[in-house]
Amino acid sequence: MREVADGVFEVPITYVNAFLVVTDDGVVLIDTGLPRRSGRLHQALADAKRAVGDVRTILLTHWHADHVGGAGDMRRDSGARVVAHHLDAGIVTGAQPLPPPRGMVRIVAKFMGVPEKVPVDHELTGDGPTPVPGFTAYHTPGHTLGHVSYLLDRGGGVLFAGDAATGGRTRLGRPPRAVVVDPVAERASVARLAELDFTVAVFGHGPAVTDRPVEQFRELAARDAAGRA
Repeated sequence: MREVADGVFEVPITYVNAFLVVTDDGVVLIDTGLPRRSGRLHQALADAKRAVGDVRTILLTHWHADHVGGAGDMRRDSGARVVAHHLDAGIVTGAQPLPPPRGMVRIVAKFMGVPEKVPVDHELTGDGPTPVPGFTAYHTPGHTLGHVSYLLDRGGGVLFAGDAATGGRTRLGRPPRAVVVDPVAERASVARLAELDFTVAVFGHGPAVTDRPVEQFRELAARDAAGRA
């Protein structure tokens, strides 16, 4: 675990990142990692000198198992409310069936495990404030229909991009095509994020970007426009 911004901790869980944010009203989790790995979140809370009971809200970026896998455990252990976009909420709760996996995802899914179905306490329907003060939601579809990125108003802005893009040492990338439901919408979402103001960007996959993150989003959007991403 490492602190990527003031009170914002990146928690690696095998190959995916979850995030722990300390606020005046307790702890917020952004995504929860893989199924059966919630012990990593418990340890991260202990390392941050917090308890599981301090978790007040779980903000989900999208329904994929490597992002919602620990949500059931954490909601049950903490009593936290779960927030997701209404276009993904039905899959999180089990009201809608899982879409059939495509390509390499069929193989990965066998090892990833199936996440527990979790009630969604607050469904987002568009851009704007979340139930957590300081966090603004931006609907960034493409990776899934209800993918959401969150912008935290702290220290110049911290963007939780989920899987709208992937972090990198030298430049941003994008998720594999097999896990993108709408490539056109995904490119539009990247361009939209490039219009925001933030000094740190964090991702479900890949390291946080603290060096010119907005410029890197603009470069990715430009590559998209040129057909080279």
